[in-house]
Amino acid sequence: MSDLLHISGGPTKPEIIAISLSKLELAEGSTFVDVGCGTGAVSIAASRQVRNLKIYAIDARDEAIRVAGENFKNTGTNASLIHGEVSKVLSQQKDIDTIDCAFIGGTRNIQQVLEILLHKGAKNIVVNAVRIETVVRTMNRMQELGIFDEVLHVAVSRGKSITGETMFQPENPVYIIVGRSG
Repeated sequence: MSDLLHISGGPTKPEIIAISLSKLELAEGSTFVDVGCGTGAVSIAASRQVRNLKIYAIDARDEAIRVAGENFKNTGTNASLIHGEVSKVLSQQKDIDTIDCAFIGGTRNIQQVLEILLHKGAKNIVVNAVRIETVVRTMNRMQELGIFDEVLHVAVSRGKSITGETMFQPENPVYIIVGRSG
């Protein structure tokens, strides 16, 4: 994944992607939505993990759409890339009528997006957040919807050479919030 083009705030670290995808329980033939897709790293990893996965990668940022498109092309990832605010996209796109699972890497209106995903049949939803306020809003809404399963706090540190020895340099911690329905 290190060969991907980058944008501010991304891509999601491979260790975080691995945990998030394991919580999504992706299955062959599933419809997967990557909300706030950024660089497309999560969609790329999902497509490598599960064959015959229908992927919709959505982001409102012009730069993210450009970079994700390049990364999809460079990695041979088959994903439908959609530019727009996710709640509008999911409400208006007729070809996204059923969703099996969703990864949310960022959205301003998480509470509404969760409701739409649930309405479209999403059984597994994984949200990555770095701000505690987003974690609280997400957990509260998932509890209201009856889908809250668990929250994880994940911190990754990477070894870095310093004066011929190794130290660990921490990366930003991430919260992984999991919702399951049905």
